Amino acid sequence: MKSNLSDLTEAELAAMIENAQKALKNKQEGKRKDVIAQIKELAASINASVEITDIAKGPGRKGSVVPIKYRNPANPAEKWTGRGMKPRWLRELVEQGRRLEEFEV
Repeated sequence: MKSNLSDLTEAELAAMIENAQKALKNKQEGKRKDVIAQIKELAASINASVEITDIAKGPGRKGSVVPIKYRNPANPAEKWTGRGMKPRWLRELVEQGRRLEEFEV
C-alpha cells in the first residue's frame, strides 16, 4: 500500500477513512465494554448492583403531542398548550381584562 497520502486516489482515501472510522468505533465500543465490566465488578465487590443506560441511545423525545388548552376565539388557528410563555394574542386579551378561563378548550 502507498505510504504518502497525496499519492492516493480519492477512492483509496475514502476507503482508508471508512476503515479508520470503523476501527475507531470498534476500539471505542471495546473500551466502553471494559469500563462497564469494571464498574459492575466494583459494584459487586460492595454488594451493590448498577444498571448502565446509554443516554445517547435513550428514548429521547418522540414528538408526543400535548393537548391544546386555550384557543383564540377570534382566530381558531391560534392555540396554546399552556406550556411555555403565553402567546401574544392571549397576553393582550388578558391585559384587556378578559379571564384566562374564557379561552379554555
